[in-house]
Amino acid sequence: MLLENQVCFDVHAASRALDGVYRKELRELGLTYPQYLAMMVLWERQPVTVKELGVALRLDSGTLSPLLKRLEVAGLVHRERSAADERSVLVRLTPEGAGLRRRALEVPGRIFEATGLDLAEVLELQGTLRRLTAALDEAADHG
Repeated sequence: MLLENQVCFDVHAASRALDGVYRKELRELGLTYPQYLAMMVLWERQPVTVKELGVALRLDSGTLSPLLKRLEVAGLVHRERSAADERSVLVRLTPEGAGLRRRALEVPGRIFEATGLDLAEVLELQGTLRRLTAALDEAADHG
């Protein structure tokens, strides 16, 4: 049972390496990787509820709430109670948050280059990781 033979460690090591590249690329935007992911969801669609954002990012509210608070303090998002359901909190981009998208558009290309993979390899990897995630989610739900 060697560490180097464990798929979990390979996934963990790749994730840590990817986080390192993102940290470097996102520094000038003033975002952490989890904040960048939240902003990506909001750039795609808004408003979203905190619950919807948590589902999209696979984060619990204990992790998501401080992340959103930091984005709000930075002036990038605004949170407000839903008029339709006071139990729900809506998250919207501020004009500054929406404007940050233009500066973030180059990040995916730089990350792609950093992987050293060609497009076919990246697409194959994405498919493999999505199947792995689905299988592990299923095992966790029925384990």
